[in-house]
Amino acid sequence: MAQINVKLQPQYVKLQPQLQQALSELKLQLSDEQQLQLLYYLQQLLFWNKAYNLTAIKDDQQALIKHIFDSLSIVPFLPAGDLLDIGTGAGLPAVIVAICQPQRAVTALDSNQKKIRFIKQVASELGLKNLTPVASRIEAHAGSYQVITSRAFASLVDFVTHSQSKLADNGIICAMKGVEPVDEIQALQNDWQINTQVLTVPELYESRHLIYLQR
Repeated sequence: MAQINVKLQPQYVKLQPQLQQALSELKLQLSDEQQLQLLYYLQQLLFWNKAYNLTAIKDDQQALIKHIFDSLSIVPFLPAGDLLDIGTGAGLPAVIVAICQPQRAVTALDSNQKKIRFIKQVASELGLKNLTPVASRIEAHAGSYQVITSRAFASLVDFVTHSQSKLADNGIICAMKGVEPVDEIQALQNDWQINTQVLTVPELYESRHLIYLQR
């Protein structure tokens, strides 16, 4: 990994012990540089948010938990392969996965030009060569991926409908959900093999699940 040259403001430096504790709980081993990348991403997210409306969360502590920790929680459970993150918004979980797994090719897809511009800028500053931000609707995007993620869809059925044409043979859709969507899972069971992973997000006392769907 190329050495990066970015500076954290003091309020973000103070978050490092909290991040390290979360990484320990998630059993994720990240280098000091990767931890710096995560905190710098958070810093830039909230800085750019003032003009670009990237997130409704403006508090750094809350954003650390609800964006960074929430995205980190799926990293140990992701299948191998090139990853497409649909409706990535400000790059969640795409940027977090790209930082944690520099050997994995990650494509961050969103139709919002401003959000993709932000991801391109922060990816350049952090030297994330494995991250490709794309401003496009899913229907217009060409490509096939082993892993497809999203936390943008309220409906699991809608996510599957929009993403299945981009799934490689033997690929897996990984939907980030809150409460397990039992009714939607039942509606999809005839066409998909479905498994559920319960997620524990440090400091977030809410239900979280990762739903795997495979043909």
